Amino acid sequence: MAFETFEQPLYVQRKHYIEEITGLDDVFDFLKEWPQDRRDLVYEVMVDACRKAASGQLPAQAVADNFRRFLKRHGKLANVKDIPLHLRQPNEQNASGR
Repeated sequence: MAFETFEQPLYVQRKHYIEEITGLDDVFDFLKEWPQDRRDLVYEVMVDACRKAASGQLPAQAVADNFRRFLKRHGKLANVKDIPLHLRQPNEQNASGR
């Protein structure tokens, strides 16, 4: 099953690299790897939102917005300046292309 992609990717700060999240399948994979001891109510709500989006009950963009907040809450949202230029979307670059 192919999932819908987000309007803009999100970037997750991993220990040694930055991971690009482009749609629901990436969010599902990320949440599957989330440590058991950190799976709280916010995590459960995020998983439920993903399931609803996958079944068409919730727009995928709503999941992207909530996942951005989830990442930020847990200090995992990568700062745009930390993302290599070749991974950035054109509208994330300034006028000089940097």
